[in-house]
Amino acid sequence: MKIFDCTTFYSEHLMMDVRFNVLNEHVHKFIVAESTFSHSGEPKKLNFDINNYPKFKDKIIYVIIDKEPNNIIGIENKLLTTVDKRSNSLKRIELSYDYMIKSLDMALDNDLIILSDNDEIPNLDSKQFKNSNKDIFIFKQLFFYYKFNLFYDLVPWYGSKAAKKKKLLSMSWLRNLKNKQYPFWRLDTLFSNNKYINLDIINDGGWHFTNLKTPEELYQKLINFGHHDEFRLSGLTVNDLEKKIKEKKVFFNHFVDKENYKERWNYDYKLKKIESEVLPQYLQSNLKKFKEWFD
Repeated sequence: MKIFDCTTFYSEHLMMDVRFNVLNEHVHKFIVAESTFSHSGEPKKLNFDINNYPKFKDKIIYVIIDKEPNNIIGIENKLLTTVDKRSNSLKRIELSYDYMIKSLDMALDNDLIILSDNDEIPNLDSKQFKNSNKDIFIFKQLFFYYKFNLFYDLVPWYGSKAAKKKKLLSMSWLRNLKNKQYPFWRLDTLFSNNKYINLDIINDGGWHFTNLKTPEELYQKLINFGHHDEFRLSGLTVNDLEKKIKEKKVFFNHFVDKENYKERWNYDYKLKKIESEVLPQYLQSNLKKFKEWFD
């Protein structure tokens, strides 16, 4: 079984360095997709340079999305609703997934396709994963904010997801898999596209390192990503984000409905500093290299 690791790229050079080094010994090919448009539809320059990763150059398949989706809603209309903007963001993400699928022609039926945001790194050394005979996987990951060792303990993160190619319906299907296992006697799983008995949730499934950015970089990410419309309504500024980072406090509340965007984007939960032993070996071995990103 060969492993194909698929992710999108915006400008996350730090995370790609970590991703390639952590997963290299397990992965056959890295599929990296980058668009010339942000999720909000703003034109953007291409930031990924394969020459920055000479050690992994032969493994990387770089996919460029250089157009907008055909079914975008009223792109010339400046009065788009929040629902329209969110719908357009999802369509842009869907298009990147379509491009990824086309790059997987070389994968065989029993090869494993992993899909992650680039700050979600699956633990492919997990004994549970290695010993599993399932065809579909969801990786339950430790959640870190701002720094590699600032732990957000309230939210179990079900990030990276994977399926044997023979079971892969689409990348969107894979990304939207629910983190629920069903017993063998559930007959409804035979006729469902979202209920599975051959699914394994990997409990030591890796790491989610979110928002490891300067305040300015973080602000640019937030005004251009999938929930950009919510973030703009929140009124948060670069200075607000800088204050949150200094205070080691989470700014986004995962437990509040999106309709209450003011409350959702004004959270104050204090992160916990933890020891590096729970991190990937690559980070443990390169603490000096990444000292800026440790608290």
